Amino acid sequence: MTMVLPSIPLSALTALLILSSHANAFSTGISSFRRAVVTKISAKGGMDAYDAQMAAMVAAVAGGSTSPAAEQVAAEMIDSSREHSNAATTSPTPSVVAMGLGDIDSKSAITALEASQTLSVAGIASAIPDLAVKPDASYCPATSGFTIAGNPVKLDASDAAGPANVAWLSDLCVDSTMSSLTIYNGPLSDVPHIISRCVITNDDTLNFFLDFRPRGYGAYDLRDAAGNYPGPDTLGRKAFEYSGARKDFDSKFGTEDVLRFFEDIKSKFEGSVDNPGLGDDSLHEAEKVTRGPMALDVSMPLSASNVDIILNAREKAASLWLEWALDSSHGHRPGAPINSQYVYDSKYKINAYGALLDVYVKLFGQSDGEKLAAADSGPIDEAYVGGGS
Repeated sequence: MTMVLPSIPLSALTALLILSSHANAFSTGISSFRRAVVTKISAKGGMDAYDAQMAAMVAAVAGGSTSPAAEQVAAEMIDSSREHSNAATTSPTPSVVAMGLGDIDSKSAITALEASQTLSVAGIASAIPDLAVKPDASYCPATSGFTIAGNPVKLDASDAAGPANVAWLSDLCVDSTMSSLTIYNGPLSDVPHIISRCVITNDDTLNFFLDFRPRGYGAYDLRDAAGNYPGPDTLGRKAFEYSGARKDFDSKFGTEDVLRFFEDIKSKFEGSVDNPGLGDDSLHEAEKVTRGPMALDVSMPLSASNVDIILNAREKAASLWLEWALDSSHGHRPGAPINSQYVYDSKYKINAYGALLDVYVKLFGQSDGEKLAAADSGPIDEAYVGGGS
């Protein structure tokens, strides 16, 4: 059967709703749930404060095993999350005033976002032929029984070992609730990780997060609300090292064109409200040390217009990431640079899990949040050695 699109002009949202209604899902099979091994962090002193805590974990990751100490720290992180969740009394996202824009429901919005994400991932897979599905880390709604708040979860996990340098790709959808794409790169390049996530809460609010996450520590967590960073009088010689990392990121990835892209997205939203960002004390400690300087984190009313803007922004962001990933100029020289990147990435991946755990617990509750964070983060012991299955 041949599908024919109408000849009249269509918004991206409308076109994808038509496409998704005719498309067959290509989700993979699943195996039993495996929890990622994580460790706690101490962010207040910058990256140097992690070294003692991380030494055992990095050794375990490099050896492809997990130690009893790591297991204990993982349990402590979960316990800490549960204590914080039990003590919390406020909503994780600001309320958005209804604007009478109820021209789309949550299911239709997520269906369109998922269809768009499917096209983006297909484009990535076409450009990176080595990208391979990881059945043991994937979840299919028809067979897994994995649900969040009663909504089926679809997660297509993949990686591309070796020169392709994709350590983890999570193509995630929670029916009527969330569409999320996460890509972690391996240590052969300094291409930023990407997190592109849209969550619908209360059936009427879009929560959009987009970030290109730096591959080196630039003390972004120490940036104040005015955008200033501590200098040598506070950090000593390390201030120059961190400043160099920021300049390197800005010259390659945080360019004027990319900054303008982020600014344009935000300017088009209807009724958007900023969520806590860098320099805000309420931001989770793990999020502070993993978030990039351009991160966009906003909430807004659910409307067809806002969904369409998000849809186009996410496609553009995935395209930017792919362009960088295919550019050999971003590759590290063999030897020490790759080894250093591996060590940093190992720490980052663990901290990223902690940040995601906080987000998902606030959104979906403790039990569902723990399950989804572990599934979406992927296996820590594989992520930075090319993803040995």
